[in-house]
Amino acid sequence: MPLPVIAAVDGSAESLAAAEWAAREAVRRKRSLRLVHAWSWHPRQDGEPATAAQRLMARRALRQAGERIGRACPELRFEEEQVQGPATEALVRAAEQADVLVLGSRGLSGFTGFLVGSVALGVVARAGRPVVLVRADGETAGAGLPAPPERSGRRDVVLGLDLADPCEEVIDFAFEAARCGEGRLRAVHAWQSPAPFSLGPGEIGLIDGPRRADEWRDFMAAVLTPWREKYPGVEVVETLAEGRPAAPLIRAASGADLLVVGRRITPGPVLARTGPVTHVVVHHVGCPVAVVPHE
Repeated sequence: MPLPVIAAVDGSAESLAAAEWAAREAVRRKRSLRLVHAWSWHPRQDGEPATAAQRLMARRALRQAGERIGRACPELRFEEEQVQGPATEALVRAAEQADVLVLGSRGLSGFTGFLVGSVALGVVARAGRPVVLVRADGETAGAGLPAPPERSGRRDVVLGLDLADPCEEVIDFAFEAARCGEGRLRAVHAWQSPAPFSLGPGEIGLIDGPRRADEWRDFMAAVLTPWREKYPGVEVVETLAEGRPAAPLIRAASGADLLVVGRRITPGPVLARTGPVTHVVVHHVGCPVAVVPHE
């Protein structure tokens, strides 16, 4: 059975925007939708796992999200679920059952409600499935929505492409998002000139910038060729930039429908991390950001 799209809700504006984005994504992907409210519980002396206030808050948050979805996607049916915390662990467990997990985000000002910064970043860093962070500000108000009549086509899906490690899971997620949304895919790679001390024997370190850029461009075309063949209906735009990757990704994502980046899964007891580029873009990019884990 196909995995559902899951949205975590807490009644905040950000989580309501996430619920609506998740609903539209479920329609595009032809998946079911599940709304999840997570709360950390503190048992009373009689062993009651949740207080009346917690139950009331959960019901209210789920009702508000359901009303928002009903206005946006009236034909879509969805399930509701309450899960016990701690919130990070509860949402990581929920992600295991999801095609994609969608969370609300405030960007630089932190994450709202139970999605406090450390919690949301903890979910992104530990989830084994793709996680999408959605903001509620003006830039994302139309993200993931059908194009209005006066606008031709849809906005771009931006792929942060690491040509040193072109991960299939990340690339496939981005192409599928562009296909489902009938939009363009903009693949962005940033390259840096090698430092002389990092060159090995026989390597050419004095090749000029334009020639080095051409080499990266040819490599990008070769990496994307099989994906163009797999998704022939997706228009692909290739963008190369010299320097660190975060800045060109932030620029490319301005006005985009979605930014897709990867996160390497660290095996064993190593502390889970999002990676420096992903950490920067989830705080600074205004459009929804999909973080796709990979080996």
